Amino acid sequence: MTNNPIEEEISKILDNKQIKTVFQPIISLRDGSLLGYEALSRVKGDSFIKSPDELFFYAGQCNRLWDLELLCRTKSLESAFLNNEHPMNTKLFVNVNPNIMHDVKFRQGFTKEYLSQYGITPENIIFEITERNAVNDMNSFKSTVNHYKEQTYKIAIDDAGAGYSGLNLISDIKPHYIKLDMNLIRNINEDSIKFALVKSMIELSHMANIHLIAEGIETREEMATLINLGVHYGQGYFIQKPAEEMISISSEVIEILKDVNRKKNHTFGNQVNSIYIENLTTDAYTISPSTSVEQVFEIFKKNPSILGLCIVKNNTVMGTICKARFTLMLSGQYGFSLYQKKPITDLMETDFLAVDSQTPISAVSHIAMSRPADKLYDFIVVTKNSEYRGTVTIKDLLQKTTEIEVVNAKHQNPLSGLPGNLIIEQKINKCIHSDDKYSILYLDIDNFKAYNDVYGFENGDLVIKLLSSTIMKNVSGSQFTGHIGGDDFVIILDNYDMEPVCKAVTEDFERDVLKYYTENDIKNGFIITQNRHGQTEKFPLISLTIVGISNKNKKYTDQYQISEQLAYLKKQCKQHKGGCQYLL
Repeated sequence: MTNNPIEEEISKILDNKQIKTVFQPIISLRDGSLLGYEALSRVKGDSFIKSPDELFFYAGQCNRLWDLELLCRTKSLESAFLNNEHPMNTKLFVNVNPNIMHDVKFRQGFTKEYLSQYGITPENIIFEITERNAVNDMNSFKSTVNHYKEQTYKIAIDDAGAGYSGLNLISDIKPHYIKLDMNLIRNINEDSIKFALVKSMIELSHMANIHLIAEGIETREEMATLINLGVHYGQGYFIQKPAEEMISISSEVIEILKDVNRKKNHTFGNQVNSIYIENLTTDAYTISPSTSVEQVFEIFKKNPSILGLCIVKNNTVMGTICKARFTLMLSGQYGFSLYQKKPITDLMETDFLAVDSQTPISAVSHIAMSRPADKLYDFIVVTKNSEYRGTVTIKDLLQKTTEIEVVNAKHQNPLSGLPGNLIIEQKINKCIHSDDKYSILYLDIDNFKAYNDVYGFENGDLVIKLLSSTIMKNVSGSQFTGHIGGDDFVIILDNYDMEPVCKAVTEDFERDVLKYYTENDIKNGFIITQNRHGQTEKFPLISLTIVGISNKNKKYTDQYQISEQLAYLKKQCKQHKGGCQYLL
């Protein structure tokens, strides 16, 4: 026996196996699909050691860290794959001390034969290595990591952002996942430094082909900010608290997540005049008409970030109260005492700006900035069928308008003004990773080089602009149109109804393009110029080739499959003179 109470407590916990496992889900922040669960160890029963951090710290001091790690891993696997009903492909994130990971006993434990008794394969085990634990022997550790990678285990860096060695650790072991520490995520929606740090990590992850997981998401605002930044996966109390069973994510959380993504997907790569104000709307704090002035004062006092309130009755906005003017009215020697017991309706404003949810943000911006100077920065009320939907601040409106314009200007084709290759690729990737319907049309002008040779590049540019405007005229603003470059365009639909779009675009374009020919060439039905081999040849007038694919009968896994399929269909079409449509 030892007289050290900590050693006695650690021995008691280990000998009695006083460890239980709880599971916290990790989900896609794009569509809410389940990536896997993190296995978290907790002390059960009576013990003065409460937190996991204390438990592992004391176990290390008592030279019992290996015994504790082994017990935690065993409990995790038993709970996940023997005692839980779960899909066979459930991924399990297991926390591992890097200095234990390359121990010979650890290697002997995590073999395929060992895992087979739990009915699990190495592909579904992710070792979480925390950057809080310094690696004593980096060369041995890197060798160990490579050993497990070769056996198809996955590696995650945990608590990135919590220490100072994280970048070196990431560079040295090249993990599959990086888990952003919860302190970096906390209030990211209000902290510009945290926002910038996570944004830089996203850029790193894209370059290094690493997936980011945000830990400790506790509010809707934090999750929405991470979604809009483009973080791949998330976990935290807002999504689901740890539980002893592998519980499915609530439908309410999934709907919130999908709603944020719908708004993000709708604004990115579109024009300001085709984006509705509902995509910027937030469900702001509301009060009833009977609320007293004193109660409103307390609301503003306790919530400094609230700049105004809507007074709502039966889902109809009766008026608004802006914090700045409210404070001004209560100032002075008798202001507060005069109004404090009165209902807020005595001070509310009824000439507020309200717009329908389907109003383009460009129109809202114009209306808002046309208001009198004293109301210029008041928030905007958003309604649908005259019922309250939420509010939009001037800051959010101008920020989003500027953001969209800057992104579009940066990535749009200078000739057509349509989104270019980067945004096209992102749109296609979103289609691939979604279960929603989509169709992708590829458009190409036939005999365009010959036309350029005869009529010159200036007229050739006019023909490209004609095709651009023809597409935009015949494709609704809710769909996506992009300009790959030259005479190549892409249309992405959220349905399988490709033929009407193809027919309308082809008929309008092939009719209108004739105004860019001489009457003689139109009469002949061809132009004469040299071919690629320097020989004189007759070329038909310009026509349009459109090929298209959808996920109706085939699921595409990456954009290269889509590109290859469209290139093949285009080649088939080009064998038919005079334009062609080939749709799958």
